[in-house]
Amino acid sequence: MARPEQVLLLEPQHELKFRGPFSDVVTTNLKLSNPTDRNVCFKVKTTAPRRYCVRPNSGIIDAGTSINVSVMLQPFDYDPNEKSKHKFMVQSMLAPPDMTDMEGVWKEAKPEELMDSKLRCVFEMPVENEKTHDMESNKIMLSSLLKSESTALPPKSMSSTLDDGEVKKIMEECKRLQMEAQRLREENKQIREDDGLRMRKSNVMSSQHSSVGMKKEEGLSARTVALIVLFFVVGIIVGKLVL
Repeated sequence: MARPEQVLLLEPQHELKFRGPFSDVVTTNLKLSNPTDRNVCFKVKTTAPRRYCVRPNSGIIDAGTSINVSVMLQPFDYDPNEKSKHKFMVQSMLAPPDMTDMEGVWKEAKPEELMDSKLRCVFEMPVENEKTHDMESNKIMLSSLLKSESTALPPKSMSSTLDDGEVKKIMEECKRLQMEAQRLREENKQIREDDGLRMRKSNVMSSQHSSVGMKKEEGLSARTVALIVLFFVVGIIVGKLVL
């Protein structure tokens, strides 16, 4: 007898995608919805139970409600050349009205009462997408750099198109400026020499004036002493005569 059609609605329906890197636990969600008017028991199974942790892995979904199942992939060394063969199966059955023991219900369930849906696992590495994105970014940066360089080239090409006449004028102007600078240096040197000569002359004249003044002062002082001595002698003679 054929199995009944799955009453639960799965989202996603066919694939569980896990996005790397896979050096840590990667989690994806599976939504189970019960559109019927009866409670539904469910159980989640996998072909690689050591590689995954499922919470909750079984339970009851009330009528008209839904539940989110977290499927956690354990860390592993990812090989892009190895295709994933892992699969999941969502098994369900209509819950009996007087259900008290869910484990007992599953054990006593008949094959024609069980419904199931299968999903395969897909591993995706974001590095591949990022590499593509980086390549596109590099292309954009390279094109913008080439554009900026092309816009900067015209001034340089314009300067390289100077004719011989303009180059000759520029050379003559440089030569004239060099000669003018040399002339200014010579004038500055001559001015410094003239200033030094005037300073030496002024020093000689000032020294001569000072020596003449000193001689005059010495002559005056000698005559004064002589007059004092003379008056002293005359005073002594007059004093003796008076006595």
